[in-house]
Amino acid sequence: MTIDQQFNTIHDKLQLLLKAYSRVQKENEKLKDELQKARDNEQLMKHRLDEMQQQVSVMKLGTGDMNERDKKEFEKKINRYIKEIDKCISYLSE
Repeated sequence: MTIDQQFNTIHDKLQLLLKAYSRVQKENEKLKDELQKARDNEQLMKHRLDEMQQQVSVMKLGTGDMNERDKKEFEKKINRYIKEIDKCISYLSE
């Protein structure tokens, strides 16, 4: 095999390697996008779950169906909301 043939062989293999690298990069970007979408969806589902749990708590409270533990947990949530509202009001009044 001559030097020119060896050079051409190396060049061809390098071109194949660069194409494969480019393909892998595109696939990696696609997978990153899919992962981000899945994370966003997970956050949305957590938020929806939280809202539904709050609705269940309010419904239980309205029907008088809460046990003591649920009542205390509900009071803690209400107190956290009140504290957050107080913080917002203090920021607005500054």
